[in-house]
Amino acid sequence: MSSVIAVTADDLALPLEQHLMRVVASLEAYGHVVALVPPDPADPVRRRMHTLRAALDADRVAIVPVDLPPLAGALLVEQLRQLANTDLGPGVLAGAARLLSHYLYSGALLGSVAKLDRIDVPVGAHLKSLVPGRLFAALAHPEPYLGVADVTAMPSGPSFLTQLAVATGHGVDPGWVKGALAQAWRTQFTREVPLPPDSASWWGTGRLVEFVAYIADVGVLYQVVTSVRRDTCGWCGLEVIGDQCLFCSAKVDGRVRTPQPVVVASNSVSSIGNSGSSIGNTGSSGSSGRRAIER
Repeated sequence: MSSVIAVTADDLALPLEQHLMRVVASLEAYGHVVALVPPDPADPVRRRMHTLRAALDADRVAIVPVDLPPLAGALLVEQLRQLANTDLGPGVLAGAARLLSHYLYSGALLGSVAKLDRIDVPVGAHLKSLVPGRLFAALAHPEPYLGVADVTAMPSGPSFLTQLAVATGHGVDPGWVKGALAQAWRTQFTREVPLPPDSASWWGTGRLVEFVAYIADVGVLYQVVTSVRRDTCGWCGLEVIGDQCLFCSAKVDGRVRTPQPVVVASNSVSSIGNSGSSIGNTGSSGSSGRRAIER
């Protein structure tokens, strides 16, 4: 079993020695650690994790850059923690972080786009944001989108069954997300979760409702990961997916097949528990149906 953590700006508040002891404790308890970090190599959070790994001089820490908004990153950690309870090894689990990120639809309902720099904002959108009460629908992943929140114009959603996680900030009613968007995306369940601390700075405003459509069924996640070719790292011996072992950084001869879109044949997606998760869960789900993936 491996430990999966998300390294955030909050971790920088810890003294280096204390942060190091936390990583050591995770290694002693689980054997391997998969750390999700920001994509920018110069980011202080990512540099801190590389410092810790160098101090430990261990190949049992995988540093995996992910370019996701805060709520999507938290849900990815939750998915990986669930998969850590299966028979997947640490090398496969680390590679699964990048694979599963393709199946996250992450965005926000924004009260202002004046300071939004994560996606392109046209001049017209800046002007419209000056109108009191105007709300914008922004999608950062998998494809950027920005438009006025309206029932007649919706961002493209997933083609597979998902649940919708919703985190409400202040000053914005989540009704459009829970109603019009959830209906347009045909999500099976709406889950209210706390807003991550980094969300306001990431989206450029505290007046927001962050949302993510994601696959909640661990069985479906397992099928997605195991449908990809796996190889053995010639250096450390771990089973991996991808062309590089994320623990020892050795190149792997095999290549991953291009991930195919996931189609879940089901009338509903069952609610999952959040054991080991860093985000909460409220609400109720519909009855579970049969699930399958078509490749």
